[in-house]
Amino acid sequence: MPKYDIVVVGAGNAGMSAALQCQLLGLKTLLIEKHNLPGGAATSFVRGRFEIDPSLHELCDYGPADNPGDVRTMMADYGVKANFIEVGECFRCVSTYRDGTPMDVTMPAGIEAFIDKMEFYVPGSREKMTQLFDLFQEVLDGIAYITASRGNPDKAVLGTTYANMLKTGAYSTQEVFDALELPERCQDILSTYWSYLGVDMEHLAFIHYAAMVHKYTSRGAYILKHTSHELATAMVERFRELGGDVWFNCRAEEFLFRGEHCCGVRTNMGVVDCNYVLANINPDIIYGTMMPKELVPEREKKLSAARDRKIGGRMYTAYFCLDCTAEELGIHDYTIFLPGTADSPTEYDNIMKGMKYNNFSIFNCYNIANPECSPPGTCLCGFTTFGSPVDWNDLKQEDYFRFKEEGIDKLLANLKEKLGFDLSGHIEEIEICSPWTFARYLGVPEGGVYGYEPRDWDGMMARMQMIAYDYPIKGLRPIGAAGPRGDGYAASMICGRLMALNALLDLKKWKEEGGKA
Repeated sequence: MPKYDIVVVGAGNAGMSAALQCQLLGLKTLLIEKHNLPGGAATSFVRGRFEIDPSLHELCDYGPADNPGDVRTMMADYGVKANFIEVGECFRCVSTYRDGTPMDVTMPAGIEAFIDKMEFYVPGSREKMTQLFDLFQEVLDGIAYITASRGNPDKAVLGTTYANMLKTGAYSTQEVFDALELPERCQDILSTYWSYLGVDMEHLAFIHYAAMVHKYTSRGAYILKHTSHELATAMVERFRELGGDVWFNCRAEEFLFRGEHCCGVRTNMGVVDCNYVLANINPDIIYGTMMPKELVPEREKKLSAARDRKIGGRMYTAYFCLDCTAEELGIHDYTIFLPGTADSPTEYDNIMKGMKYNNFSIFNCYNIANPECSPPGTCLCGFTTFGSPVDWNDLKQEDYFRFKEEGIDKLLANLKEKLGFDLSGHIEEIEICSPWTFARYLGVPEGGVYGYEPRDWDGMMARMQMIAYDYPIKGLRPIGAAGPRGDGYAASMICGRLMALNALLDLKKWKEEGGKA
């Protein structure tokens, strides 16, 4: 077999992005994927006459042409073309404020419009909200600076230009909200997005939250016109145009080492020699089953043994293909959050207790953003909630299908009670995906598609600042949702690109030290 500079394992979002960046850097790159299609979670599946996107609800970092986000910029740099559609409003949330009164708010995209609407719901909040968004902007600029420095920022620049970012860097979102004296109802509305990161407001690092919310409000949310599979296919086709090699149905089984340096990958198709590996695989799997135990970093052993790094969100989703239109059902919103309460720590704790206590869900009607996503006279809807290890880790096989269906009954009943939408008599096709489903198809521990929780000490800023030190295995870097940027399409793509750039630096240093190309 030919020898490669880089082997990228896994054609998910991070893997495809890393492979494209490596090939653009002039490195001879091989992308391998155990499935027969690219994309990982960025894919689609067909039920009857419907094509369903299993994972992308909103992409927050694409943006319009006059305010491009990192994903739009990356796609332009890579030469990847795909059809993106702007969603419109940020969200609707139907819940209960912490003071016990009902909440039904709809927040628009655009910073000024968002602040105006918050003033409508919480009179007198404009000044505090303006201060908050100014801080959001500084945080976003600071993250961009640290990313550009590849983990080696100038401390003097951080201390002057991004001083407020540093001041908030060690605090949770809730602590910063309290310090700014944001009105409680503003906090409750702003807390809606906590689930996109899988960590409640008392444990979610403010910097991570600030970057996400600013992107959603300033650039709006986007989806793919032809499902995520459109983007995955376009990325792989472009990689091939650039001269990269792709092997599908190729499963990585073991990472090979020459001394302490990773020098290849054993696959079901044979051994591939290389100088470097970027693995879009959860680190727990890499360290636990795919490399010599004596080469696993001591820090990673301790983190795994003590479970200091927690597995992130385990998804439980359901997709409904309906024989009527959204208008006929009275549905007019694309994304509706349906938490039991705006008190995010309570919601998180209830989710972790199991489905019996879990009152959280997100309801999407894809036709609102993309009228052509299903056949005429139909609509495509979906629920997303979290699965708890209490329910799923020890669930008996014979109870699996019954338990999946009981969860859907609860979600449908909640939707009917809160919004009056009765889907039950219009279901033409239905698909239910549990944490077991995601564990099987994506190879993630416990179905944890969010990687590790960006929680407390393990937030995005801490991970970003440790990039230069956190990857001590020579010639091998994990990439993806478990990486420094956390979960999500945009974060994974950015992580893939960032790790590719770091791999180039590692290779240059290795060759300078006498390593053989």
